[in-house]
Amino acid sequence: MKTIDELLAEGVAGKRVFVRADLNVPLSGTTITDDGRIRAVQPTVEKLAAAGAKVIVASHLGRPKGAPDPAFSLAPAAARLGELIGADVAFATDTVGESARATVAALADGRVAVIENLRFNAGETSKDDAERGAFADQLAELADVYVGDGFGAVHRKHASVFDLPARLPHAAGDLIATEVGVLKKLTEDVARPYAVVLGGSKVSDKLGVIDHLLERADRILIGGGMAYTFLKAQGHEVGSSLLQEDQIPVVLEYLKRAEEKGVEFVLPVDVVVSGQFPDLKTKAPTEHSTVPADAIPAGVMGLDNGPETDKLYASKLADAVTVFWNGPMGVFEHPDYAEGTRAVAQALVDSEGFSVVGGGDSAAAVRILGFDENAFGHISTGGGASLEYLEGKTLPGLAALED
Repeated sequence: MKTIDELLAEGVAGKRVFVRADLNVPLSGTTITDDGRIRAVQPTVEKLAAAGAKVIVASHLGRPKGAPDPAFSLAPAAARLGELIGADVAFATDTVGESARATVAALADGRVAVIENLRFNAGETSKDDAERGAFADQLAELADVYVGDGFGAVHRKHASVFDLPARLPHAAGDLIATEVGVLKKLTEDVARPYAVVLGGSKVSDKLGVIDHLLERADRILIGGGMAYTFLKAQGHEVGSSLLQEDQIPVVLEYLKRAEEKGVEFVLPVDVVVSGQFPDLKTKAPTEHSTVPADAIPAGVMGLDNGPETDKLYASKLADAVTVFWNGPMGVFEHPDYAEGTRAVAQALVDSEGFSVVGGGDSAAAVRILGFDENAFGHISTGGGASLEYLEGKTLPGLAALED
C-alpha cells in the first residue's frame, strides 16, 4: 500500500485530503476521558497540514442509530484535536450536507476541519452495497485524496473505510503503517519465547485468536471473566462468576490441542471474589476475599486475579521476547479489582522483550492505572482490529488501501 510519505512526495498542497481517523474516544458527557486515539492520528494530520493540504478529518463515535444524536457528536474530539495541533479546527455539523460542503469549501491550505459523526448517516454502516456506495459517493465529493488512518475501524466494511478508498487516490497514514508493522512482528518470524495474555469478559470474543495463536505462541495466559469458562471446563466450581457454558466443549478442545502442541496454557491459581458486582460510578469499597481458583464458593463471583496468580503471570512473562496482551484481568475500573491488570502491565514494563498492548480496555487500563505509555513497545488503537488480524482474517479497510 502507498504510504503517506509517498503521497506527500507527489504533492498535496491545495488538495482536499480526507483522513479517515478513529476519534472514537470515551466521553463523560462532553468531556473526553481518554484522548489516546486523537493523539494517535495527530502526526498524520500535522504532516498533511504542514504540506499545505486542506485536511478533512472524519470518524465515527459510539453506536448511534444512523441518525444525528447529540450524545455522540464529534464536537469535543474536534476541539481536542485543535488543542493538540495548536490551531483552530473547523467543525461541520453534518456529514455530507450543507455544513460539511460549506466547511470544506472555506478551508484554506494547511488548515484542518472535522466533519460530524459518520454514523449519523445510515449509509456508513449499511450492509447494502448500494446504500453504502451512495454515501461513499457523497463523501468522495468532499475530497481529492483519501488517507486511511483509523486502524480501530479497518475490520469494518463501512463506507468511509472500505468503499471510499476505491473512489479516490489513496494512501495509508502513519498510524496504520505502524500498527500493521507491529502486527507483522506478532505473526511473521516472531522472536521467542512468545507469550500471549488474553483477558476480558467473554471467551467467545477470543476463540478465533486463541485458535490461530495455538499454532504460533509458546504460552497463553488467560485472565478476566473468560478464565472462569476455562476453570469450569477443568471441572472446578466457579460460583456466580461469569460463565459461558456453551463454550466449554471448544475450550476443552483448545486445552487438548495446546497440550499436544506443547503450548503452555496458564490459568489463575487464585482469584479475588465478592458477593456483588462493584459500583463503578461511586467506586465505593466492597467486601471481597481471595480464594483458590479451584475452590470458589457458591454465591460469589471472581472479579480479579489473586496475588499468587499475579506472581505466576509475572514469572511467565519475565523471559518472553515477544508479548501480546489483550483484555484486562479483572474489573480494573474499581480499585478493589485492579491489581491483576496492574500486575500484568507492570510485568510488561519490567520485561526486556517487545510488548504490544492490544487496544480496547487494555489500552485504557494502562492509562487509567497511570503507566507511562512509552514503557511499552506499542499500544494499539484498535482492539477488535488487532484481534482479527491475529486471527488471520482479511481486514476490509486494509484491503481497500492496497493498490
